[in-house]
Formats: sequence, structure tokens, C-alpha cells
Amino acid sequence: MSEKRLKRKIIKKKLFTKNRLVILNEDTFEEIFSLRLTLMNVFVVATVGALLIIFVTTFIIAFTPLREYIPGYASSKLKKDATELALKSDSLALALKKNEAYIASIKKVLTGDLDYAKFSKDSLLTQESEPVEEDELQPSKEELKLRETVSREDKYNLFEKAKPKVSTVLFPPAKGSITEKFNAKNKHFAVDVALPKNTPIKATLNGTVIFADWTPTNGNVVIIRHNNGFISVYKHAASLTASQGDTVRTGEVIALAGSTGSESTGIHLHFELWKDGFPIDPSIFIEFE
Repeated sequence: MSEKRLKRKIIKKKLFTKNRLVILNEDTFEEIFSLRLTLMNVFVVATVGALLIIFVTTFIIAFTPLREYIPGYASSKLKKDATELALKSDSLALALKKNEAYIASIKKVLTGDLDYAKFSKDSLLTQESEPVEEDELQPSKEELKLRETVSREDKYNLFEKAKPKVSTVLFPPAKGSITEKFNAKNKHFAVDVALPKNTPIKATLNGTVIFADWTPTNGNVVIIRHNNGFISVYKHAASLTASQGDTVRTGEVIALAGSTGSESTGIHLHFELWKDGFPIDPSIFIEFE
């Protein structure tokens, strides 16, 4: 026990023994600065300094923007901006795909390199007939009750007005003799109408001009996008009176007849009509002569 007490006394004496830290001038040995301290004071000051440094560092990382300069830390604003940019890039990619598909469809309209689908006058959409079972054709009780109610209302309704069955009426772009008819087998997706020079060519429906310019093969061309998926094309015009982006009305003059382009064989109108990306025979809906 005496040895342990002796060691403790020695350690305590070393810790609390006062020492002097002196800074001298090397040449003159003049005392510049002196400080009295003990090992215990040095330990306490070092511990407090370390704790202070840890506290300040933690505060900077947690509550100040300086943490952005520390590797591995990113600000919430930076994350928000990155997320917004990612969403915008996805939206731009989707819009770019739609524009590419739209431009590809217009290119096919100009070149005529498209698949052909047959359309009837009564229906513009081709439907595949599937066999239906007889049980499915039998009306249910609710259907029979509804039929009886409707027939009773029709029978005694004196104010019923007739409604037109056709919602879309096509205006002839020009009147003249047809020199070449629509022929899908020969990839002639148009009706050629012979016209005198500078005959006014009119819009067949209300719509927006999506193309109005000169092309080497088809000369002056006008393409109009209408409602319900219709697109009308007017080729080989002598001059154009409509510009791209214009909104035209049914019967409005958009060009003058002529014979422009390398594929033109005379003064005529090369008129195409498209529905939902498929060419249809314009003579089914329009009387040119």
C-alpha cells in the first residue's frame, strides 16, 4: 500500500508541479514571453479545445451551407433542383418522341410511302368482325325495360327534332375533270383534277396549315390538319396564298392551280385525303365534276 501511495504522490506532484514556458531571443537571450503552467493545465486546456473544435465542426455541418463543400454532403436545394431537372428531361424526351412521330407521319404523307387501309363511306374506321354467341345477343330484363321506356318516350314526344347523321361535310377544293383516280395498288393515294391555270384551290375543311412550301418533286405543296384526324394535301400549285401556321376556313382559297414539281405532267390539282394516318379515296366524299 505504501508503494501505491508513493506512486500516486509522484504522479500528483508531476501533474501539479508548476513549470515555466519561456520564449527567448536566440541572439541576445532576452526573455520575450513566459508562461507558468502545469501538466494538469495543459491537459484541461487541450481537452476543452478539442471539445470546442468538435462542437464548432458539428454546428457547421448541421446548420450552415458550408457543409456542401464537405465530400459526401449535398444541400436539399441541390437535390430538389436535380429532381426537377430529371423530371423536365423525361418530359422533354417524351415530347421529342411525339414530335419525331409527328414529323415521320408528315414525311410519309409527302412521299406517299404508307400502308393502305380501305375505308367505306359509312364508316371511316375498319373493324374486324368477330363471331358472337347467340346467348350474348339475347336482351336482358333491364334492356327490355329500357327499350319499352324509350319507345314510349319516342311515341309521345311531340317536340323531337331530327338530327343530321353526318357530322363532317367535305368541300370540293376545285371543280374539274378527273384525269387519274385514286389507286392504292399503284401507290397513287390521290385524285388528279385537271384545271385551268391559276384556278383557285380551296380548303376542304376548317383546319390549320402545317406545311406550305416548295418541294422539288411536288412543287408548291399545302398540307392542312383538320379535326377528327383528317389531313388534306394539295400539290403542284402554281403559287400559295396560305402560310404555315395559318388557320383556314372551309372554302377559303389557299393556292392557285399550276404545274410545278418534277412529277407534274400538266396543270392540275393533286389532292390527297388522309384519316388517322391512312389514305382514303377523296372521290367517295367529294364530287369534283
